[in-house]
Amino acid sequence: MSGHGAIQVLGVSELNGALERLLVSLNVATRTATAQSSHLLERGIKQKLATSSHPAGTPTPSAPGDPPSLVSGTLRRSTTVKGPVPLGMGRWEAQIGPTAVYGRIQELGGSTGRGGATELPPRPFVRPVYETLAASGALTNLYHSAWRAALARH
Repeated sequence: MSGHGAIQVLGVSELNGALERLLVSLNVATRTATAQSSHLLERGIKQKLATSSHPAGTPTPSAPGDPPSLVSGTLRRSTTVKGPVPLGMGRWEAQIGPTAVYGRIQELGGSTGRGGATELPPRPFVRPVYETLAASGALTNLYHSAWRAALARH
């Protein structure tokens, strides 16, 4: 369309290209921050699991509500990060926690033993680390820092 009263828009393809590059950069930044946050949580959980220890076959010195005491180190060694994996543009997920079969009952408590005859009180070691890091702003700061750096490059 040309002539009197026509509007000509220049640079639309350049703008679209710039916006696409920005989206890619922000997606990479989000993945990076998710990985950094996950490993920060993993380190904190492993530290929490080293709060106390005792020899195998002796009663645990940790009180209900405190993290489980270190005995063999299996629970601590089994704490890993899986991911991050993409959930869609700008969305990433990572799983952090133990793979040892008894990790869940240590964290949440519950019935165990033959016929569920023993009631194990919760000895949380994942949630307290997450709550501390979230309350301190450490997790949010990792994302904000990654996004600021991505935006500054464009």
